Amino acid sequence: MHFSANLLVQKCGNVYFCSMKVTLIQMDVAWGEPGTNRETAERAMLSAEKSDLYVLPEMWNTGYNVEPEGVAESESGETLEWMKQMAARLDAAVAGSIAVRCEDGTYRNRLYFVKPDPLTPFRGNNGQSSMYNVQWYDKHHLFSYGGEDEHYTPGKERVNVKWRGVRFRLCMCYDLRFPFWLRNKDDYDALICVASWPAVRMHAWLVLLCARAIENQCYVLGVNRVGSDPVCEYNGGTSFVDPYGMPTTCPEGKASVLTQTMDLKHLRHFRDKFPVLKEMD
Repeated sequence: MHFSANLLVQKCGNVYFCSMKVTLIQMDVAWGEPGTNRETAERAMLSAEKSDLYVLPEMWNTGYNVEPEGVAESESGETLEWMKQMAARLDAAVAGSIAVRCEDGTYRNRLYFVKPDPLTPFRGNNGQSSMYNVQWYDKHHLFSYGGEDEHYTPGKERVNVKWRGVRFRLCMCYDLRFPFWLRNKDDYDALICVASWPAVRMHAWLVLLCARAIENQCYVLGVNRVGSDPVCEYNGGTSFVDPYGMPTTCPEGKASVLTQTMDLKHLRHFRDKFPVLKEMD
């Protein structure tokens, strides 16, 4: 089992409890400029405290575009390759959503979770290839109010990923409004929600993040953008919410990074002491 220097591990019986450091990237996204946005994201990630996981917003490489033709990348496109390179460079997982054009001709709003191969360290630009573990979640609840469902195909699968002993559930933006879709069956420790959530509905975003943390007894990593696109203004509200529903939030309206630590030993103790998940309907 591989653990980074940021991951504090304590063994209790046959169970490993760990504390994982995560960095949430609240960025201003340049409309339709993936190269510029990759550079912005890279600067933000490198400026942050060393972490085990870096999370970017929804469609962070282009802006939230409900018309993916000409914007979506292939399933082996430049942005995914960049995510792989950053995962290897930082020895950390990198998560974020982009518009993808699949081989079957459909378009997906796809949240990638990219992990570096722990057996193959990053060697810089010397030609050495690395292996990666790439998992993804295709957005299930497409935002029909904005026309997303007219161009994208919804995903059907609930997706959990495991990284360095921590179990994550993946979701996006509008999914946050559907608690049954996100119901924790004691199969995840933290919920990742990446979003392009407009300023006009910011109150709902903040309340729903806290509600999902409380009802699912989990950490919630909610990552939203700032700036504007041709349709909306965005104020951020990127938040790290603990299992009691208490948020730590990025400065409103400003590009920034937020680094926090998840204490899995504390989480397990809370669930054992107050067994909400075992008594749910």
